[in-house]
Amino acid sequence: MGLLARIRKEWFIIGIVLVILSAKLQPSVGVRGGPLKPEITIAYFAVSLIFFNSGLSLKTEELTSALLHVRLHLFVQSFTLVFFPLAVWLLLRVLALTAIDQWLLRGLQTVSCMPPPVSSAVILTKAVGGNEAAAIFNSAFGSFLGIIVTPVLLLLFLGSSSSVPFSSIFSQLFMTVVVPLILGQVCRGFLREFIERRKPPFGAVSSAVLLMIIYTTFCDTFSNPNIELDPTSLLLVVLIIFSIQVSFMLLTFAFSTRSGSGFSPADTVAIMFCSTHKSLTLGIPMLKIVFAGYEHLSLISVPLLIYHPAQILLGSVLVPTIRSWMTSRQKAVKLSTLQPI
Repeated sequence: MGLLARIRKEWFIIGIVLVILSAKLQPSVGVRGGPLKPEITIAYFAVSLIFFNSGLSLKTEELTSALLHVRLHLFVQSFTLVFFPLAVWLLLRVLALTAIDQWLLRGLQTVSCMPPPVSSAVILTKAVGGNEAAAIFNSAFGSFLGIIVTPVLLLLFLGSSSSVPFSSIFSQLFMTVVVPLILGQVCRGFLREFIERRKPPFGAVSSAVLLMIIYTTFCDTFSNPNIELDPTSLLLVVLIIFSIQVSFMLLTFAFSTRSGSGFSPADTVAIMFCSTHKSLTLGIPMLKIVFAGYEHLSLISVPLLIYHPAQILLGSVLVPTIRSWMTSRQKAVKLSTLQPI
């Protein structure tokens, strides 16, 4: 693959690095009260645009076939929104005894509270040949659940550290997340033929807006001289994130393939990705709302910024191995059904 093709493929990850560097060089541009006025343009317009875009691009009709697979949905949602946060909370009780930056550790807890993403889990499930419909449903349903559950989990595990009252958090979430999503779905009903014919770059639009949110978040950080990022802590957090992802993928694999689980190999693939992946697109705007005005917001955001590319990288590396396993299992199941009784 040529350099330009590689840049085109990985532009979002490269963009994260560039906006953080830009924020470091000139933080006054994107700071609260600065020329970009992020307290208005980002907190309301940018976040609303992301979710309106999601509502416009989401093919609700594709979810119908997966709707009745209740056991799979219960497994995925309970793992990602109940077991995941609790397991990380217990892990952080041990890690709190180490010298790792406490705000990065709190950031790990915020990662655990996030819903599954609408994109990466579906893309990787499709690449393997797994149950794509189940992945689409759980990613979309998890995103809707996350609107309610994630703020509750954040305030439960991290305490009421936000200066924004609890009722204000939900009213802002409703206006900047729920309303734009519904409007996007309504508009999709009128523009369906145009969207399917022209295939607008919905993913690129959301990613570009998300880069602006990340930029202003780090402008706030670098404009505060009291905040410093410890390189050793950062490296340890990266290693912890990869360890969590590998461990949880193995755990979901073990549970979904045990005898009597009732899940097919294709179901297992969807479960592995949907249960362990976390949404950056939903996560950063939610953190921006729940911890508005919080001076350590960007440090808390760092683990989520690491988790997103890490889950894509790890998932992409494992695609050939998981595909090979699924194909062999499907062949074995097919042969066993053809055997004479």
